[in-house]
Amino acid sequence: MAFLSIAVRSAVCFWPVQSSARSTTSRWYCSAAGQTTEKSVPYAKTLKEETGKTSGPTKPLPKSADAVVIGGGSLGCQTVYHLAKMGMTNVVLLERDRLTAGTTWHTAGLLWQLRPSDVEVELLAHTRQVVSHDLEQETGLHTGWIQNGGLFIASNKQRLDEYKRLMTLGKVYGIESYVLSPAETKDLYPLMNVEDLYGTLYVPKDGTMDPAGTCTTLARAATARGATVIENCPVTGVQVQTDDFGVKRVKAVETEYGTIHTPCVVNCGGVWAQRLGRMAGVKVPLIAMHHAYVVTERIEGIQNMPNVRDHDASVYLRLQGDALSVGGYESNPIFWDEVSDRFAFSLFDLNWDVFTQHIEGAINRVPALERTGIKSTVCGPESFTADHKPLMGEAPEVRGFFLGCGFNSAGMMLGGGCGKELAHWIIHGRPEKDMYGYDIRRFHHSLTDNNHWIRERSHESYAKNYSVVFPFDEPLASRNMRRDPLHEELEKQGCVFQERHGWERPGWFSQEGPAPVLDYDYYGAYDSSRHTDYRYNKLLGREYTFDFPPHHDVIKSDCLTCRHAVAVFNMSYFGKFYLVGTDAKKAADWLFTADLNKPLGTTVYTCMLNKKGGTESDLTVSRIEPGPKSSVLAPAFEGDGYYLAIGGAVAQHNWSHITTVLQDMKFKCELVDCSEDIGMISIQGPQSRSVLQEVLDTDLSNEAFPFSTHKIVKAAGHEVRAMRLSFVGEMGWELHTPREACVPVYQAVMEAGAKHGICNAGYRAIDSLSIEKGYRHWHADLRPDDSPLQAGLAFTCKLKGNTPFLGREALEAQKAQGLRRRLVCFTIDEKVPMFGLEAIFRNGKPVGHLRRADFGFAIDKTIGYGYIRDPEGGTVSPDFVRSGEFSLERMGIVYAAKAHLKSPFDPDNKRVKGIY
Repeated sequence: MAFLSIAVRSAVCFWPVQSSARSTTSRWYCSAAGQTTEKSVPYAKTLKEETGKTSGPTKPLPKSADAVVIGGGSLGCQTVYHLAKMGMTNVVLLERDRLTAGTTWHTAGLLWQLRPSDVEVELLAHTRQVVSHDLEQETGLHTGWIQNGGLFIASNKQRLDEYKRLMTLGKVYGIESYVLSPAETKDLYPLMNVEDLYGTLYVPKDGTMDPAGTCTTLARAATARGATVIENCPVTGVQVQTDDFGVKRVKAVETEYGTIHTPCVVNCGGVWAQRLGRMAGVKVPLIAMHHAYVVTERIEGIQNMPNVRDHDASVYLRLQGDALSVGGYESNPIFWDEVSDRFAFSLFDLNWDVFTQHIEGAINRVPALERTGIKSTVCGPESFTADHKPLMGEAPEVRGFFLGCGFNSAGMMLGGGCGKELAHWIIHGRPEKDMYGYDIRRFHHSLTDNNHWIRERSHESYAKNYSVVFPFDEPLASRNMRRDPLHEELEKQGCVFQERHGWERPGWFSQEGPAPVLDYDYYGAYDSSRHTDYRYNKLLGREYTFDFPPHHDVIKSDCLTCRHAVAVFNMSYFGKFYLVGTDAKKAADWLFTADLNKPLGTTVYTCMLNKKGGTESDLTVSRIEPGPKSSVLAPAFEGDGYYLAIGGAVAQHNWSHITTVLQDMKFKCELVDCSEDIGMISIQGPQSRSVLQEVLDTDLSNEAFPFSTHKIVKAAGHEVRAMRLSFVGEMGWELHTPREACVPVYQAVMEAGAKHGICNAGYRAIDSLSIEKGYRHWHADLRPDDSPLQAGLAFTCKLKGNTPFLGREALEAQKAQGLRRRLVCFTIDEKVPMFGLEAIFRNGKPVGHLRRADFGFAIDKTIGYGYIRDPEGGTVSPDFVRSGEFSLERMGIVYAAKAHLKSPFDPDNKRVKGIY
């Protein structure tokens, strides 16, 4: 028997040092085998199965199915259960070995109710409902759910501030939680050392799930509803066929024992999901790593204690009867590069050199562990992704191929919520909730098979899993993947870049000189040399606060310069598409909510919806004519043509949405991506006309160049498409510029603007300026579960005419019934920062939370936008908003708030029209 304290002192070097920190075969940070044959693990009734001994499928294979779910872990079982519950009974689950054999069986099974995401709070709530109530009601079986509570440990003020933010969000959802002092924590958990504590967050109804009990019960409930669960049946192939329109679609699933014809495959294969994806030509951007915990001997007095997460020590303590499981996330996890297909109910030998870093923190938190023996070690494979979020939804490459994998050790606690959403996605074409944060389409297609990017980003996400989630954090791994033509020019001027969709976009401009983003140093892991005097990282470090950052005044200066003079924004990372062809007009009428039957040269702000009326995108669409000779600014085409400009962070999502609609409606037109070929320079402010009149060879007066129009003109001798638009609420123009002309056009603008006080500004300024004006940000103020009517964008919808468009019927029904939710602007007089997730109270009752918040420098107030509802279930009318007394809660402190039905800044839209 080993003691934890001895393990700390006696760890020896296990992996030989290699010469290259980036070698994918270096065994000191990857593993090809090393699995144990004898397991000493806490789930004895399931885990002593012998691998390699199968007697064929446990049930006969059907000839066809409406859907085939591959993988019998948490996600596979939850998905088949929810599919059956929603009425799809002709559904099959295929498991290559036995249920839970892959990664689910060795999971810790923790469930925490509070996360820094409203959607995740809702997903976790559904999982808890399924495992603690629904399954037992349906089957009469207990899943093994234990409600022993959860305790988050804070060793510093910032960590406790993060927990207070979670507590505040929990109030909106009715989740009971308490911020405790060290003394109160000691009363709750007597074995805990509280001398170094700042405080804790206690959630009494958190708990622990049993993987085997949960999955077995899910399978039984699904089978009772008509689903078929087949074990011992490995999948050997996925048949894909190309239809008459050139679209790839799932046709069948192949096994050693027969073929099942199906239009839908659901990849719940965990660390084996990449292999399943390759069978169908689908890219699955995840990576397998060793993930471990140890199980202690009996600890007197530990019974009934809550589970503990000590984020600052990067360790968790899970109650396991009268013992604890101890695990965490280390900075040097071991990659499992050669994933074995025969790895079932198997474990790796624990590498104590890697794991030991967790033990010191565990002993510090519960000193009794120093005198406690280790009963067993559990080191198994888990799948991890580039942003520590799952991979879900229909793959862009193949219709009917869905992903439900990459759960980053959270497959049990997210399984219920995600299984339900995935089932809804499969049956109805979209999830009920906003699942964009998990949707495979959040990643650009150029990254999803880039192993360098997957490896580095997944490592960083793993290593930072327990870090405080600050509002303005940025990754350090796999940067500079996509750079626009102005990158070097702006880097010289002190640009601090943000990473979005692989792009480096301007965040803000430091007055301390250039701050280039360097190659990833793995935070010093794997004998990598950490960067010294890394200016970019130091600037990020100053961002790590829930207060105003040190450069708050820099953002203020940029915003006020834009409001009073002129600022230039490099928005080249935007997605830029052409929709052209004989059916382009039909497609545009169906895709876009706004009326695009406007004269050539018109630009329209519009939305795209799903059939439920939720907003899949907001964008600008410009009617164009064919160029006399095809060019990147004026392509040649037959029929009608439209130029689409879309927020760069969501370009892949938009591309996939449009492509899917074109395929479903069989429109004869083409979508062309020119995002890499065209830059976008935005010049905004009262002096923008004066500056650009020196650069452009056209009349910029209101009469000659009105708002929401565009034309091809010359700028510094180069052709550009100039658009009179604004995303900051000022008079201004966007110059859509061929890649090779971006630098000379930018330099000409800066030279002409020098006498007008022009400045560079980035997206931190755009965030502030746009919220001040009330412009919506997609996936913040506007999501797939929000309608334009709820978001105050009814003006974008052609409801007065008769033209059908996707989502119209849902909007008409919503309008007739009255809005049950409405987006409202709030301001407070106190100068405190807010970032979103703050609770909204009306007459003392929680009615919602802020989706987005920032400081508005022109009105000198903190501004937030959030959807509110009537606690009594009624409609949320303008009178409901006007008649209420509102307050916002930030980290447990309540501030009186004023609600606005119109933007508090320039509500009459005079400035964008050049009226100052």
